[in-house]
Amino acid sequence: MLLRKLGIGAGLISAGLLALPFAGELRIRSSSQPLTDAWQRTPVERRGSTRLGISFRPPQVEALGLDATSILRNLLSYPFELIRLGAYWNRIEPRSGVFDPSDLDWQVEAAERAGKQIVLAVGALKTFGYPELFVPAHRLAHPLPEGKLIGPAEYGSLLAAAQEFSTRIVERYRDRASIVAWQVEHEAVDPLGLEHSWRLAAAFVEQEVAAVRAADPARPILMNSFFPASHLVALSQWWQMRDQGDSLAVAQRLADVVGIDYYPRHALLRLGGRTLYVDGARSFWQRRVRAQVFDWARASAGRRLMITEGQAEPWEAVTMPPNPPGQAMASCRPEDLIEYYNRWMRWARGAGITLDAYLFWGAEYWMLRQQSGDPSYLRAFERVLTHA
Repeated sequence: MLLRKLGIGAGLISAGLLALPFAGELRIRSSSQPLTDAWQRTPVERRGSTRLGISFRPPQVEALGLDATSILRNLLSYPFELIRLGAYWNRIEPRSGVFDPSDLDWQVEAAERAGKQIVLAVGALKTFGYPELFVPAHRLAHPLPEGKLIGPAEYGSLLAAAQEFSTRIVERYRDRASIVAWQVEHEAVDPLGLEHSWRLAAAFVEQEVAAVRAADPARPILMNSFFPASHLVALSQWWQMRDQGDSLAVAQRLADVVGIDYYPRHALLRLGGRTLYVDGARSFWQRRVRAQVFDWARASAGRRLMITEGQAEPWEAVTMPPNPPGQAMASCRPEDLIEYYNRWMRWARGAGITLDAYLFWGAEYWMLRQQSGDPSYLRAFERVLTHA
């Protein structure tokens, strides 16, 4: 999965990846680890005024074979403050001339009944959750060309359609007090790895942001970025996005709220019965980027920083996170859900700032685990809600 995200082929491994300077961030271990009760003993950092929450991904729920209605209702019963919902363009506009937001209406209304605040991701092209690209087929006469920037001049009709969709979504929900921010695009100018190497041009995204601001000048705009938690990730991002900067740079320039997507441990590939992981917990590069983000937060009066995706489900060398009975995947065990949260609370406190929110990523997986007889991920989340 990480290879696809970063656009790295397995041949790079065989060419000598392990000999490179960032080899200290690589770990080979068994992907399945015995479940323990360590999550019950892991201390929980205090959050202060930081809001806690989750994202909800209907495509992921369906891919896991679960029922979206019951899953969302169950999740909303937990005492968190904030939920991120997505307006998936190809679901709301499945055919030309059709605009059917009824499923999103239900999600918004369910969240309101549960007393939650909502960040609504209006897309349009990219929305959180694999495969991230959700443009309706009738809006693209041809696939976007690989290796190219998608700019407003060359793709004016696509931009106009995206602006029309986002504006329509904002106008539909802007009178709801529960909506506290709009998210524009997802990791806006980053590529999608081996799935797609095209990227949105910053100028394309700027015009999308302008359309959302025009439709609702009052609410803040959130933009998020994949956080380079290791030298390997940072090197890949720099190489692929050296021409216009990454999504973090664009978000810091355009957004009112900058979101960080944090995945400190993830698989590269399977090696027989074991797996090669990148673990950036002690990465110098991570500390460097984090310091820059905190400097921006301190210097940007009225603008906020949040964790839009704090890793709380496994990221293995397959598309769907595995669900082995009686085992936890090495990339994210239940206790890691707590520890990854703890890191950002400690880091922010040490930098003298307060994170606006921390959204745990993987709630649908927790429900799958619970239905499979392992409630430990959900209980670890509940421990944070109770003790933070």
